[in-house]
Amino acid sequence: MDYRPASGAHDEAFEPGGAPRPHYAPVLHALAQHDLAELSERVQAACAARDVTFGDGQPLTVDPVPRILESDEWSVLEAGVLQRARALNAFLLDVYGEQRIFEQGAAPRHLLHTASGYEPRMRGLLDPAAPPAMVVGLDLVRDGGGAMLVLEDNLRMPSGAAYALALREVVPAALGAEVEPAPICGYVEALADALRAAAPDRDRSAHPTPGGSTDQAAAGPTMAILSAGERSGAWFEHRALARALGVPVVTPNELTIANRRLFARREEDSSKTGHRRRPIDVLYRRLDEERLSDAEGRPTPLGELLLPPLEAGNLRCLNAFGAGVADDKLAHAYVERMIRFYLEEEPLLRSVRSFDLCEEAAREEALDRLEELTLKPRHAFGGAGVAILPRAGEEERQRARDLVRRRPQDFVAQETISLSRHPTVCDGRLRPRRVDLRPFAVCAAGGATAMPGGLTRFATGADASIVNSSKGGGCKDTWVVER
Repeated sequence: MDYRPASGAHDEAFEPGGAPRPHYAPVLHALAQHDLAELSERVQAACAARDVTFGDGQPLTVDPVPRILESDEWSVLEAGVLQRARALNAFLLDVYGEQRIFEQGAAPRHLLHTASGYEPRMRGLLDPAAPPAMVVGLDLVRDGGGAMLVLEDNLRMPSGAAYALALREVVPAALGAEVEPAPICGYVEALADALRAAAPDRDRSAHPTPGGSTDQAAAGPTMAILSAGERSGAWFEHRALARALGVPVVTPNELTIANRRLFARREEDSSKTGHRRRPIDVLYRRLDEERLSDAEGRPTPLGELLLPPLEAGNLRCLNAFGAGVADDKLAHAYVERMIRFYLEEEPLLRSVRSFDLCEEAAREEALDRLEELTLKPRHAFGGAGVAILPRAGEEERQRARDLVRRRPQDFVAQETISLSRHPTVCDGRLRPRRVDLRPFAVCAAGGATAMPGGLTRFATGADASIVNSSKGGGCKDTWVVER
């Protein structure tokens, strides 16, 4: 096979000497039976036929070579993912409750005071019966020694699960490998169960639907996905999950409140007598707009709409407004402490070391080693503003040094990890490309479950390190297989 693993990096499919890793043998054998360019085009066309898009309707870049994890390794990763999700939810409940972690000095209070994702109006509104981060998505990277580390935590509205489900419908059938990956369809069922379990615990029969001729309470809680609509960069995912869950997608301008309850006005319902407005008990929040209050504490337009039913206990929004305080890139520096503080356990997954630049000792160490580190804006997403300083010129390094000195509260420094490589079809040939892994955990009061594997993202350029789709990255199906 015409493939050379990149020197000095861990290759997911090949040993350092160039021999295939045993668990990749069936896939590599199947690939050898295909014209790779034709296979790639066929997989891309099948995804296009399913309208798998990203951003403003651009086709998602999909690679036909799946990433494979052995079940033994996945069991370890899964336990670490679920442990981290539990700790992060405990942190959110504490932040909007007693704030013990700050009172007892396990994390610095400046983490909260400088966090753009903190939403003061949510304090006292979170309920342990509905974990505020219902969906947790981690970004895992493998270092040069083969260990998986957590690069970032995503709790506002982690994306990518619908892509994983779509790729699973396409890639195995196109490839034809004699191996059966663990199914991932249970993710939708877990998500639906978590949404239902999060519904406010109250007598819905006391709240008939205004304008309605029947009481819909007997049918169970009513749910919807809150989206910006077609202008959302994740519009494909919102529609795909809505279809799978059997719930509508609603936008803020379709919502109204009455008697501190939330209702959805739907155009397709306007001709149906008695069903002009649907009550909403649970919103799965996939909206970029995150603030319920402005800098002066006044409700935003979204806050004026959602705060009354939230404060009355008539509505749950998941992931909760304010969850962004836990995926702040500075919070990442303290997650291992959170695990020890809230769970009294040792972390099963290590974090890539992050430097709290607000702390003088950490800031001075980072400045001494800045040319070895990666500098990230605390509140940016999708790889925006990331400076990988070992690969930067002197001008960019000096600019980074100035930012750390002038605005330490706005950045974190992180150890630079050489991401592992994975065989990827490029111009009809297999070439190594950098990858990460985004596993997804669904959290409910009764426990958490994880999608087996999750979604692998890859950088399309030979020298590229940013795997985010917003920066031109692509996606791979991810298989968990028995040894």
